[in-house]
Amino acid sequence: MALLETDKVTMRFGGLTAVSELDVRIEPGEIVGLIGPNGAGKTTAFNVITGMNRPTAGRVRLDGKDVTGLARHEICRRGIARTFQNIRLFRELSVLENVLVGCHAHVAPGVFSSALHLPGYRRREREARDFAFALLREVGLEGNADDLAVALPYGKQRRLEIVRALATRPRLLLLDEPAAGMNPQESVELMHLIRRIRDQFQLTVLLIEHHMQVVMGVCQRIYVLEYGETIAHGDPAAIQNDPKVIEAYLGAG
Repeated sequence: MALLETDKVTMRFGGLTAVSELDVRIEPGEIVGLIGPNGAGKTTAFNVITGMNRPTAGRVRLDGKDVTGLARHEICRRGIARTFQNIRLFRELSVLENVLVGCHAHVAPGVFSSALHLPGYRRREREARDFAFALLREVGLEGNADDLAVALPYGKQRRLEIVRALATRPRLLLLDEPAAGMNPQESVELMHLIRRIRDQFQLTVLLIEHHMQVVMGVCQRIYVLEYGETIAHGDPAAIQNDPKVIEAYLGAG
């Protein structure tokens, strides 16, 4: 059974169709790319999958169960996490506190236990901190745990956003342009990181990216959008040589 399926998902904003009849199928453990020129509808597709937008038509299924239109926190609890094209960290919180926000997505302490710091609450907090530190170690940020998120270099902020998403314990991780602003060496390191977290945390990854070295180097399959419509789907070699894809990126002729 596919982990994620979209069935003719369509998203309209007034008279504009941002996504048209999107059919995506992602198997457990895959790293799949979603690419296309600016304005192709990629981030809108992410917004529908993660509950930020309810689709005008079509369905989204996770593990065969319909999750169309569920609230964002419900989507998160069911195992879908994401990062954003524009980094959305809590800039005035520490690195550790940012990760703890993600850890608490699955913690729902009672009012009295949290207010009185009862043993159950203290145990959950201790477990969350231990898990947060373990995640930071995985990406080399443990030495920055007490730093403000805003003080981190850009590349580390990108990694922190990925760690915060991992802290929600997802099964499906959606990465929206994680290589944006990175230099070539950082992009290579990002590819290794994506593969490592996929294997270590038994994740499935859906990736939006304009950096073709990253897309072709890490994705097993790729969907290509143009003006909200799917114009190609296949493995990296097939996508690189598809005339429709070449025309979409370079123009006719």
